[in-house]
Formats: sequence, structure tokens, C-alpha cells
Amino acid sequence: MKVCIGLSGGVDSSVAALLLKQQGYDVFALFMQNWHDASTTLHGDCEWEEDRFVAEMVAKKIGIPFHFVDLSGPYRQRVVDYMFSEYEKGRTPNPDVLCNREIKFDAFWQEAKRLGADMVATGHYCRKDVATDENGNPLLDADGKQIYRILAGTDPNKDQTYFLCQLNQEQLSTAMFPIGDIIKPEVRRLAKEAELPSAEKKDSQGICFVGKVDLPTFLQQKLKSVKGDIIEVYDNYYAQNSHYLYCSELCRQIEQTRDFAAISDEQLLKLSTAIDYSDIVFETETYRSGKKHIKKTRYKEHPFAKIVGQHDGAQFYTIGQRRGLAVGGHAESVFVISTDTEKNLIYVGEGHNHKGLLRSCLRVAPEEIHWIRQDLGMEIGEQRDYLVRIRYRQPLEKATLIMRENGLYIYFDNPQRGITPGQFAVWYSTDLEMLGSGVI
Repeated sequence: MKVCIGLSGGVDSSVAALLLKQQGYDVFALFMQNWHDASTTLHGDCEWEEDRFVAEMVAKKIGIPFHFVDLSGPYRQRVVDYMFSEYEKGRTPNPDVLCNREIKFDAFWQEAKRLGADMVATGHYCRKDVATDENGNPLLDADGKQIYRILAGTDPNKDQTYFLCQLNQEQLSTAMFPIGDIIKPEVRRLAKEAELPSAEKKDSQGICFVGKVDLPTFLQQKLKSVKGDIIEVYDNYYAQNSHYLYCSELCRQIEQTRDFAAISDEQLLKLSTAIDYSDIVFETETYRSGKKHIKKTRYKEHPFAKIVGQHDGAQFYTIGQRRGLAVGGHAESVFVISTDTEKNLIYVGEGHNHKGLLRSCLRVAPEEIHWIRQDLGMEIGEQRDYLVRIRYRQPLEKATLIMRENGLYIYFDNPQRGITPGQFAVWYSTDLEMLGSGVI
């Protein structure tokens, strides 16, 4: 069997290549370049050139052929342009998820096939196997093809299934993950033992195949920088906000009964909708200042909020963000709790558990629901208990999935911080099989 390893120059893909070679596969390496513009990276140089050099040395050390492909065109169209579009709408996309779905297991796979590959392998920390019935027989889909499972990697600190949450069965059928059963320290040990040039190389950071970037600078390639107000919302605002009070009461009702059948689609929709802070309006007043009593204008004091600074564009910020706000004078950290790209406003709150940061329910629109295991897809009116995460490295949280006509609702046992539109919610079974995902 001929296997193409996506060799990035990092230690993970290097060891994946080494293991495939040791297992007797006919292996060749393919390095892809997805980005040309070094001006957007913090290092200000072409990181991919160094990565390619290391990858080529690794391939030579292992004794496998090395190839290069430029996929910067598809990457810009399918990943970067999508990023710009989502941020412009005030949503926060995950480019790594898109890169895997659109590039590594699509455009890259097409190039690997052209070079004769039967399978494509990556250095992801995850596991893949064939789904079976209770008798151990392989499960087949309607076309008679085997159904594949994707499970969390053995290393709990490096599980990367989240980034693969949009893959489908066709993509999984030709995918291999050689290091899924190995923990990171062991990967490093194997690399040192084999004297691979990438053995001491640090893990890559930043946007997939772009590098570590200053996100506002990166986005300013297409999105305009426009000054706007940062509004701090006080805790007492929520005591009089009808939406917050309604959702709090509905959550209490759910916690008492756990009867989701008694909750209407409209109620779930409202429960999953973030608070709209547009009712916070600042009025102005005139006053006289200085010895000459010059007339000036200022905002009247507001009982529930205060303008505490300015930003460079609401589209550059995301829910839960703490850095880059330049808002001082607080005992605790200040976090973004909401953004309004139309009015170019950012709303913030003080404290890790500010009421504006916490929500119990989110919604995935019908067209955004993706089942890796289509044979396990939910019917309208059905509900199931799963483990869910809404961002990479977040611990799995217990939640109930409720399928309704107007979307899939995820209700968490414990309120979640920073539920962010545009990110992916991913659900798992209790044995850590990743079953599906959807855009929040």
C-alpha cells in the first residue's frame, strides 16, 4: 500500500512518517505551502521555508521520497477568504477546522492521489477504526461501505479530534493517524532515538499554515480599522434585563424537571440567543468648564454601564477575549461579552464569571449540522446525552442534544463561558468517539 505522509517539518508528522516506514508501507512525503505573505506573521519571515528545509531533511533521514506542492490558491479561497467573511459578520471562525476539511483531506489528498497514494497520513493525535455491531461485525452504510469511527487520541493533553470534526466518511476512509496511540513524550523520544532533524523542534502555533500572527493586523488586509466605543456592563444590568431574567427562569424550570419535551422550539431559540445590549443608550449633557466657563458636552452617568475606552474595530474582537482591550482600573480582568459590528461597539464585563459571559444553551442551524457517523444522526424530536466541547483544549462537558425543526440545541449541565458564534460545537460519546459537529 502506498501512503502519502503530510510532512510539515514538525516532530509529530516526522514520527508518523518514521512509524509508517518501519511498518513496511511504501511511504512518500508531501510538503505543502499554503501561504506566501510573510508581512502578516509576527516573525516577519517565511516560516514555511524553514519548515520545508527541515521536512526535506527528515525525509532524507528516514529514506523516503520528498515532494512539494503549492496549495496557496485553494487555501486562500477556501480558508482565508472564509475567515475574513466570518470576522466581518462579527463571528469567530476556526481556520484549523476548515484547513483540515478543505485542504489536508481534500486539495492535498487530490495531489497525493495524483502521485499514486492509496492513503494519506497526518501527525494528528487521534485514533481511527471500523465501527462494528454488537457481534463485532463491521457496520456498513447504505452503499455497502464500511463505517469508520474517529476517537480521541491516547494522550489526553494532545487530543486533536476537535480540528477534524468536519471530516466525512469518504475522507476518513483514506486517512491514517499513526501516532494516535502514542503520548507526546514518547513521540519526542522516538524522534531523538532516530536522530530526526525535527526532534527538538517546537510545536507550531498560530493560524494553520500561516504562522503566529497578530490577528488584527492580519485581518486589516481586508477589514477596515474604525474607532468605536468599549462599553462596560455592570452586574446590576442583568437584574432588570427581561431576556436574562426569562432565560434564568427557564433554566431553573429545566433543572427541576429535565423535561425538554415540555420546552417549545421558540423557548429553546430564545434560550440559545445571546443578550442584545442595544438597550444601553448613553445620553449627553452640556456643562461649563474652566475659568472661562466654556461649554462642553459629556455623557450622562448611566446606571448600568460606562464607556471605558475605544477599540479599532468590533470585527477584530471575539467573545471571551481579554488581551488587547487596554481597559485598566479594575480589580479583576475585563473580558469581551458581546460585539456589535453594525454599530461598531464592544461590550465588556469585569471578572471571569461575569453574567454576560455565561450561557447554558447554544443552537446549530439545520444546514450547519454535520454527522461524522450519519448512521447515528438524530431525528426531529429526539434528544440524547453526549459530551461536548466548544473550543480546542476545553474539557469535555456533559450536555443534552435536542433536535428540533429549527436546529440542533445543546443544553449544558453547567453554564459555559464564552459561547462564540462561528466556532464549532463538537459532540462525543462516552467512549470518546467524535460523532458530529456544527457551527454555533
